[in-house]
Amino acid sequence: MTTVDDRPATPPAEAPRRRPNPVLALLRNSWRQLTSMRTALVLLFLLAVAAIPGSVLPQRGVNPEKVNEYFRAHPELAPQLDRIGAFEVFGSVWFSAIYLLLFTSLVGCILPRMRDHLRALRSRPPAAPKRLERLPQHTVLPAHAPTDPAAIAAVLRRRRWRVEVRGNEVSAEKGYLKETGNLLFHTSLVAVLIGVALGSWYGWHGNKLLVAGEENAFCNTRQQYAEASLGPRVESADLPGFCLTLDGFDARFLPSGQPESYRASVTVDEPDGSKRTAAFSVNSPLRLGSANVYLLGHGYAPVLKYTDRYGRSQTSTVPFLTSGDVNLTSEGLAAFPDANVDPKTGSRAADQQVAFDGLYLPTAPDSAPFVESKYPTERNPAVVLTAYRGNLGLDAGIPGSVYQLDQRQVTSGKLKEIGQKKLGVGEKWTLDDGSSLEFVGTKPYITLSVRHAPGQTLMLGACVVLLGGLMGSLFARRRRVWFRVDPGSGSPTSGSSLVEAGGLPRTEHPGFADEFAQVVAAVSGDGRPDGRAREGVE
Repeated sequence: MTTVDDRPATPPAEAPRRRPNPVLALLRNSWRQLTSMRTALVLLFLLAVAAIPGSVLPQRGVNPEKVNEYFRAHPELAPQLDRIGAFEVFGSVWFSAIYLLLFTSLVGCILPRMRDHLRALRSRPPAAPKRLERLPQHTVLPAHAPTDPAAIAAVLRRRRWRVEVRGNEVSAEKGYLKETGNLLFHTSLVAVLIGVALGSWYGWHGNKLLVAGEENAFCNTRQQYAEASLGPRVESADLPGFCLTLDGFDARFLPSGQPESYRASVTVDEPDGSKRTAAFSVNSPLRLGSANVYLLGHGYAPVLKYTDRYGRSQTSTVPFLTSGDVNLTSEGLAAFPDANVDPKTGSRAADQQVAFDGLYLPTAPDSAPFVESKYPTERNPAVVLTAYRGNLGLDAGIPGSVYQLDQRQVTSGKLKEIGQKKLGVGEKWTLDDGSSLEFVGTKPYITLSVRHAPGQTLMLGACVVLLGGLMGSLFARRRRVWFRVDPGSGSPTSGSSLVEAGGLPRTEHPGFADEFAQVVAAVSGDGRPDGRAREGVE
């Protein structure tokens, strides 16, 4: 006997849902936030704000002397700023963090959009909607308009539309340059960041003051630079081996004293032993292999001959630095620490060192006060010097400037002023102890910046592409048009076909109505569309 079980069947148990991993969910959401356009804009703004201290405060990699001056002027604030990397902004941890986050955000934003854009370029224009009259632009072509979809498609292709024919319908779209330009713009930003990174890692630069004459030749070694900064991936041995000798300098000025042109002539000793002459100016650097030599400025180096009390003479060519005066009034220091050595005993008293501090005037006035030059060229050159005798403090082991006198020695009384004098070229000044100083003449000097920036070419190309992409993203507009041929829907007597057209701008486009009218006119063949394309309801 068979027993029938009339109890309702038990439904199968549902499989338990897997709970999402909270760590993966957090990482996924964080990545989405990081690669969003809003985050990229915020990071770009933060990068601009973070660069402000690097523009306002002196940086060690550019001008360590200015950093030392800032420490002396602000002894309490400077150490606090130094702890947060304010004097090395572009190499600090916080600036690098913003930089890397922006780089990651841009890459993560660009790659998916580029993939979608390439997919859209390969796809066909979409089919026409069922009711074209509901589109923002709609019209019916005149009776004499072509009714062959292939002929309509040919006209649109000549006007650079992407066209697809589906039976009696023609679909066309245009304006992909907008997204292409947008992607080029953001890709160029990434290229600029890469260029900055290459310049920071593999670039180097140094500043040098070069006086005319073979005895003052400069070779491209780190020790000969007044200021030098090498990238983390650059060693001193990587610097290209060349030497420069300043042969002459030509400076031309307007009657007002404003500079008109600078031009330096140099002899270049190449690494292979050959020599050649070259000339360069402010806007035309000298290119030596991977290094570029830029002319920054110029000045004068007075040649001073000092004869001590024992009759021993020393000649020193001392560059006097311009003080910002347009007429090149310059300040400098000529020190003679080895003077007044007794030839019999070979010793010198510690308080018999001599130095001359003062001004150089390329065109000195005819009468006092002699504090400012009248013109930047040497029409009446003169030096106004104050003599000091005593202990210059050079043996104290404290770093100091070779262009300025240590005022601490003067204040403490270890260095005493012994007189002041104005000297023209060829004039001699006899001091109280029988020693003398003669102003022999001057030599020109130039200030150079020698640089190697490997990311410069990449950044230039990226900026050009960036501007082109920006123009495309701003002025290009996505739009679509459709044409539908309805056979037998024309005049009842002629039995001709009716051609209907509709247009849709993908973004706000004030000129689309006129463009749609021009397209319709071109398809009609006589330049006279059937009335103005009316505006419909979106």
